[in-house]
Amino acid sequence: MSSLTIALLIFGVMLVLMVVRVPIAVAMFAAGVWGYLYQVGLPPFLNNLNGLAYARFASYDLSVIPLFILMGNFATQGGISKALFQFASVLTARFKGGLAMAAVMASAGFGAICGSSIATAATITSVALPEMKRHGYSGRLSTGTLAAGGTLGILIPPSVPLVIYAILTEQNIAKLFAAATVPGILAMLGYMTAIAIYVRLVPGHAPEHDKDLPAMSLEALMGVLPIAIVFLVVFGGIYGGLFTPTEGAGVGAASTFVAALLKRELTPAKIKECFLATAATSAMIFMIFIGADMMNVALALTQVPAQLAALIKDLAVPPLAVVAGILLFYVVLGAVMDELSMILLTIPIFFPVIMGLDFGMSQEHTAIWFGIMVLMTVGFGLLAPPVGLNVYVVNGMSKGVPIAESYRGVLPFLASDVVRTTLLLLFPPISLWLVQFVG
Repeated sequence: MSSLTIALLIFGVMLVLMVVRVPIAVAMFAAGVWGYLYQVGLPPFLNNLNGLAYARFASYDLSVIPLFILMGNFATQGGISKALFQFASVLTARFKGGLAMAAVMASAGFGAICGSSIATAATITSVALPEMKRHGYSGRLSTGTLAAGGTLGILIPPSVPLVIYAILTEQNIAKLFAAATVPGILAMLGYMTAIAIYVRLVPGHAPEHDKDLPAMSLEALMGVLPIAIVFLVVFGGIYGGLFTPTEGAGVGAASTFVAALLKRELTPAKIKECFLATAATSAMIFMIFIGADMMNVALALTQVPAQLAALIKDLAVPPLAVVAGILLFYVVLGAVMDELSMILLTIPIFFPVIMGLDFGMSQEHTAIWFGIMVLMTVGFGLLAPPVGLNVYVVNGMSKGVPIAESYRGVLPFLASDVVRTTLLLLFPPISLWLVQFVG
């Protein structure tokens, strides 16, 4: 068989296993094992397998992942989300659709100390959805807003997918976090704008004026003070050179734990749940790491990724068109895979292609900008059918709202995503502006 045929069969095996509901980590690992054995035989395969786990998990940088996840779990169990939503509600009370905008703002604030999209969506939904229903918001707008707001958990630093991208491409995590900040803020503002337009163009989904919303008070300000302090300590320390991103994750987890204790909502049972949830999520991510590593080694043996990079470099195709094509591929792939699996599987293939093209930027800036573009695009898969994991999570928490209504609810936010992604694609300096200030 030709190398291209083998590569296609490896992908085919993986997709068939996923269709029959084999866990994605196992599907990638099994496909990789078949491809490796077919190409080089059993002895080389066993030799590679012998050091596979150690080669991957001996990396010190990987410890940032469970630490940021633990930080998010402390924030979730510690009642921090409620204070965020109450404060945001005060700020947006005078606007039509204000509670929906507050949910987006609260998601952005929670994402700044969480790093997980699903955790952000579920946590803010538990707080905001009852209030939105009480004030007369439709199920479509409520669930659509909360599902879209959840994606801010990975768009605004710290971001677990961005950490994984940094490890795979050997880029500076702090610089990637800086690059994601402006696009993340643009995402929040874009979602709030989408709400403002939607509630005016499609009447009946939000009340004309929200009533019984809290006024600005010292209590509301004090409620978000611990969150602001944690954010400033973590990112101020990282960018001030006091500690590395990995050390910052440890400081952030400890700071969030203290903040949650001060709110007096973190019981021993909840603390135990934080560690168990962190262990489960981290294990899932690391298993996907192993599966993707095995599959990528098998694909590398086919030489198809290198051939693809050489082919695209020789073609007279504008570099931006290549990036646009890759991003469209991510949108399609998001229909069957989660964001972590997509990044782990495709970055080793696409990254050499991008680095071989001339975008008029340094190699480092090209790598950082491409990482932000990937991060922006994988969020589509969290909202768009047929998977739309965020939509499923939020819809499952909202009794009586048909899943079709929730998918209609995310359409304005997907339109906002398209506008933002196009803007960042055409104007890379937007993503790179803050990078220049990071040493």
